[in-house]
Amino acid sequence: MQVHKIPFSEVPQLSKRDRAYVDEDVALRSFYKYPVSIEAFADVIKDKQKDATNRTVLVEVLNEQYAIYDQHDAVKKNIHLLSKETTFTVTTAHQPSLFTGPLYYIYKIISTINLAKQLNTSYPAYQFVPVFVTGGEDHDFEEVNHVNLFNKKLVWESGQKGAVGEMSTESLAPVLEELKGILGTSENASKIFELIHRTHTSHNVYSKAIIELTHELFKANGLVILNMNTPKLKRLLLPIIKEELLSHPSKDLVDTEQAKLGDKGFKSQAFPRAINLFYLDDQVRERIIYENELYKINNTLDIFTEEDILEMAEFHPELFSPNVITRPLYQELVLPNLAYIGGGGELAYWMERTTQFEHYKINFPMLIRRNSVLWVDQGMSKKVTKLGLQIPELFGDTDGLLKYFVQTNTEASINLEEEKKAIINVFEDIKKKVEAVDKSLVKTTNAEEAKAIKSLEQLEGRLMKAEKQKFDVSLNQIKSIKEKLFPSNGLQERKDNFLSFYLKYGDTYFDTLKAHLNPLDKNFIVIEDRGE
Repeated sequence: MQVHKIPFSEVPQLSKRDRAYVDEDVALRSFYKYPVSIEAFADVIKDKQKDATNRTVLVEVLNEQYAIYDQHDAVKKNIHLLSKETTFTVTTAHQPSLFTGPLYYIYKIISTINLAKQLNTSYPAYQFVPVFVTGGEDHDFEEVNHVNLFNKKLVWESGQKGAVGEMSTESLAPVLEELKGILGTSENASKIFELIHRTHTSHNVYSKAIIELTHELFKANGLVILNMNTPKLKRLLLPIIKEELLSHPSKDLVDTEQAKLGDKGFKSQAFPRAINLFYLDDQVRERIIYENELYKINNTLDIFTEEDILEMAEFHPELFSPNVITRPLYQELVLPNLAYIGGGGELAYWMERTTQFEHYKINFPMLIRRNSVLWVDQGMSKKVTKLGLQIPELFGDTDGLLKYFVQTNTEASINLEEEKKAIINVFEDIKKKVEAVDKSLVKTTNAEEAKAIKSLEQLEGRLMKAEKQKFDVSLNQIKSIKEKLFPSNGLQERKDNFLSFYLKYGDTYFDTLKAHLNPLDKNFIVIEDRGE
């Protein structure tokens, strides 16, 4: 495997804010607490020690959740370590996507595992546990009910509503059958399908299925997976639930930060509401709306007085679910967490939360950009090499790459830049003569110059078109490579699923990622299988 590292600033598929954060743009510095470095963790540890994390409840919940799974010694050890004041977590999170969804689900987790390893080496007086929080309360079913595999979209038709994690797994049978047919019967295919089928048919609730699948893939690395949709953890959130219901502080706090970011040229990522909580019940996850001194559950007939809703919160905190504005608070409240590892979009909405964290007196974690990866398999690598292209060139737009290829490989010169310069020089002399005779003709001369330049540009375009026809096969190959590695000119990691690579590489796929991903390395990673 050959590894290429490309600065984020040279990856046009990434957002302006994403690149700015990785490049430590001063415009963003006031919107996060710690610089991203191994040395800065000394300060994060010191600050997090001041938080009153309830380790007893956390460990109790984890032991209860893991009781139904085949526990691994590395995971059991890490859960036990969390009871100690010298143990901290580094965390990532994601929605419970079908069969793990896009590749970055995997990259997030491996980035987190590798960061915990680095910290255990750099700070031997402490212990560090990698944690993956599964968004079991998420109700955006259309975002998680599909997976892209070999240019085919598999869709889970559930017919259910409410929190995705609480949905029944019975309706998964058709998509599991479809997956089996796509994967085939190779050794790797049979192995991974058996795991997916077993984990998704052994549990009647979807959250338990996706947790077990992820657990089986990463248990040897000690990854601890947490579903925060549990009454015991929700009770820890009760003070925040009550304050959100009564005085609605998050809206103004986040609005203010978003306005400041807007002044710096960065758009808002999330929309804060007066009450940033959902009502959560069987097949229901709806917004709580405060109106005319009453609390209404959106899209239902349920209405509560202040006294009623506070009583419900006191005795049934599990009926309240954080939205995107309050979920980070909940996570950092229940975990002894030092760092959050996420993608550019995620870190963008975390950067709108600093004053909100200060208000609730919860330490704001270090924000670390997860590794982004482009995997170029052996077949694709050979095609790229044969065409004489370099991996970094592939990140540019397709039309520009095609033009570059033709210009590089044509025997004739189709670039007329020198001729354009010559015409400009000629017209400069003409304009001097015209100006000396009649200044009113200068405008006409400029128009003639523009017309001549445009004619050359049109001729240049025809020359390019003629040369492209000679390279028709190669150019079609380039288009195919671009679409495969950058689907719809986006990033591979946002569309493809790990199964595409697991069929070819088996467990070596994960081993290779673990060997090369380092979230403290601020580069885009390209892993190229050159077959050497």
